[in-house]
Amino acid sequence: MLTDALLNRIADLHRGPDRGYHGWTHPLALLDLWKEVQDRLDDPLAVRCAILLHDAVYEPRAADNEARSAALAAEMLDGVVPPETLARTVRLIEATAKHAIPDDLPADERGDMAMFLDMDLAILAAPQAAFDAYEAGVRHEYREVPESVFRAGRARILEGFLARDALYMSPWGRESFEAKARA
Repeated sequence: MLTDALLNRIADLHRGPDRGYHGWTHPLALLDLWKEVQDRLDDPLAVRCAILLHDAVYEPRAADNEARSAALAAEMLDGVVPPETLARTVRLIEATAKHAIPDDLPADERGDMAMFLDMDLAILAAPQAAFDAYEAGVRHEYREVPESVFRAGRARILEGFLARDALYMSPWGRESFEAKARA
């Protein structure tokens, strides 16, 4: 069970002057989406835990945030959630490194992972003001990076998503976000 004390500890991990977009409001927004789809998930608790902890460690220029967040989730949730749920949570968090579903993922987990990754990218389909706030938050997190370098990096990331046949992996994500995100 995720107690209030544990949730407060998790929320504290998302606070600080270096956080922009990846602050506490990000998992809260994803939890709103989770509420919409939780009845369609195979392990809704694993997805909820992944939402809460997938950016628990966030250092913009570090290459191992996802692995460190997954390890922290494993530590914080050990004995709190069932072992299989914990293992799924860790795999969900690790998948955010590439925003792709691993080929060897068990079939019964693929749908949950697709929906979780789609939730994480839902911001790309947000109304213009929310998208602009997202971009400003990410820029804040990379404020030490020169503007031209930042713009080139952001363009590479967004163009990489646009190059995919589909940005979203689940039928729900494609129906809910694909057209708006591509626009």
